[in-house]
Amino acid sequence: MRRLGLRSRLAIAVSLGATLALGALTAGFNVALRSSLHHDADQVVSARASAALDTLTVENGRVHSVEAPDQGAVDAQVWVYSGRRPIEQPRAPRTVQRLAASLAGGPIRYADESATDTRLYAVPVVRSGQRVGTVVAGLSLEPYERTASRALTASLIFAGATLLVIVAAAGWIVGRALRPVARMTAEAATWSERDLDHRFNAGEPHDELTRLAATFDRLLDRLAASLRHEQRFSAELSHELRTPLAAISAEAELALAREREPGDYRRALEVISTRASQLQRTLETLVAAARAESSAMRGTADAMEVAERARESCAALARTRGIAITVAPPRTPLRVGVDADAAERVLAPLLENACRYGRRSVQVSLRGGSDSVEFLVADDGPGVEAGEREAIFEPGVRGAAANGSVSDAGAGLGLALARRLARALGGDVRCVERTGGAVFVACVPFG
Repeated sequence: MRRLGLRSRLAIAVSLGATLALGALTAGFNVALRSSLHHDADQVVSARASAALDTLTVENGRVHSVEAPDQGAVDAQVWVYSGRRPIEQPRAPRTVQRLAASLAGGPIRYADESATDTRLYAVPVVRSGQRVGTVVAGLSLEPYERTASRALTASLIFAGATLLVIVAAAGWIVGRALRPVARMTAEAATWSERDLDHRFNAGEPHDELTRLAATFDRLLDRLAASLRHEQRFSAELSHELRTPLAAISAEAELALAREREPGDYRRALEVISTRASQLQRTLETLVAAARAESSAMRGTADAMEVAERARESCAALARTRGIAITVAPPRTPLRVGVDADAAERVLAPLLENACRYGRRSVQVSLRGGSDSVEFLVADDGPGVEAGEREAIFEPGVRGAAANGSVSDAGAGLGLALARRLARALGGDVRCVERTGGAVFVACVPFG
């Protein structure tokens, strides 16, 4: 049974159910018909006995029949007994005669003679409270049995024909109902792992199959989104790591190209270490962004603590460049709806960028927005031109301020990674207009 298809199993189930139902109906019909025919036969034979009683007279304790027996009349199957002596008896088989004689003198009752399909009904003749004889009426049950037999045959034929019609109709209906499933199966079999945009498109859900198709479409949407996320993550990983890896490789090749002074090797190793740290931060940020997009559990943290941690992570760069970083606490405590590490990875690249381009100071302030905590990072550097406020968030793109005015402008990845992670967390990073310096705003959802 398990090896059969759904269509076959449904057809078999419908056939079995229809067979049981038709069998029960046919049996019930024939039982009811036989009961009705037997009741009609009892009514007929009882009426014959009553009609015969009306033709009898009693004289001196003896029963006399007013009418002479007529074998063609309705009372042709009527026996009349005075006491136990028959005064009228029709022609009948010997077995019927014996059964009629046995009923004489007995109580009111029915008796059947199975060999000839005859039913007898005995009723006493009573005058003045004294029994003087017996009337026995007979009826052949052959017509009734013939009617019941024909009805049984006809009902079986009708049930069989009805069953065939039901099975055929059920097969057609089940096949038509499952046709969309077969189509969906055939379509899905032709799709490859690269066909991310194929859908069943069964229309507005209005029944079980269209709702199933809509559910599959939503499942495919989620799978496609997951696959695209993995593809984008792989592409971003290769893109973001290319620059620091190329810098490390170039610096190492340059250092090994010829013999150098110990101080030159040291500077080369410092550059390699810096690029390796940048590579590590890039990997951590990309992994954090991927984790944030795939998980609904993001934790919570104090916004002021996040700002302090970001300042500590940029302290070495700030000292090297002589930049003073100040953090202005908010008027009321604020909490972000992500863990402290993720929020710090959003804010730290903005602080690092400000330390690279600022002249003397960088200010960090916090405020509550409509649905997020906003970290404002302001520096006193050359600022960002209006046409570059979006372009600088593209990987590897640096603004005009980096051309010649900054000795170590980085690889142009920090702002792109900060925005990427912020958006994965449900926030954003943007550059706002300001005269005299740049201001970046990092929005992180409320905790």
